Amino acid sequence: MADLHEEESVWPVQDQIAAYLRDGILNGDFPPGQKLPSSRKLTEMFGAAAQTIRNAVTILEKEGLAYTRQGAGVYARQHRQRTMAPANYKNPPTDGGKYQWIAAVEQKGVTGRSELLAVEEVVPPAAVREVFGLEENGKALLRRQVLFLDDQPCELVEVYFPLDLARGTPIAENRKIKGGAGRVLLQAGFPPLRCVDKVAARWPTPEQARALRMPTKLPVLRQLRVTYSVGDKPIQAEIMAKAGHLYEVQYEF
Repeated sequence: MADLHEEESVWPVQDQIAAYLRDGILNGDFPPGQKLPSSRKLTEMFGAAAQTIRNAVTILEKEGLAYTRQGAGVYARQHRQRTMAPANYKNPPTDGGKYQWIAAVEQKGVTGRSELLAVEEVVPPAAVREVFGLEENGKALLRRQVLFLDDQPCELVEVYFPLDLARGTPIAENRKIKGGAGRVLLQAGFPPLRCVDKVAARWPTPEQARALRMPTKLPVLRQLRVTYSVGDKPIQAEIMAKAGHLYEVQYEF
């Protein structure tokens, strides 16, 4: 880590320090309760002034990753990042019960819930129009919701459905659906047979930052998932913005 401050970077030094400490906390190199590197050490590593280091610590405190003990230093806090395995949530609950992700987090002692924001017919983004084979002004049914962990917003979800599958069903109604929209599609003869995920780290849009109450300048994990059914027909496309400081995604091959 020597001479980091000598490297050209587009990032302000305080953000570089915060990123270094954040990575150590989330990776377990600085476990909960451990004292973080001293200001003297960080000055040696980054050539930073005392106020710059303090600014970096403030960033981590806002993110809930560190805390200061007066006169004793800065310590790592137990972080809230959750590991999500998308493959576990492909199929709707057979009993029409809770979403799988809610049941999964509750097993870990965390309360999960969703808040429905809108149900409407819209012109979807270009990536979704391409999946559904829509013209430039073609529409799909959108269900938008925010997911919460212990009342902390963690994911903004936009789920799009072809109108021929959604109209006249509970999917088009402005209310929550017991067992989720996947259960409605399954009962209509469209089981989820194949999912394709595309995941990218991006800066949040203003809407995403507000909905997720992003505490600092953090990226989101933008996940585009397309679910295919019988005859390889796309039955839904989801755009999920996951708060980067609360989520990591696990895949098995």
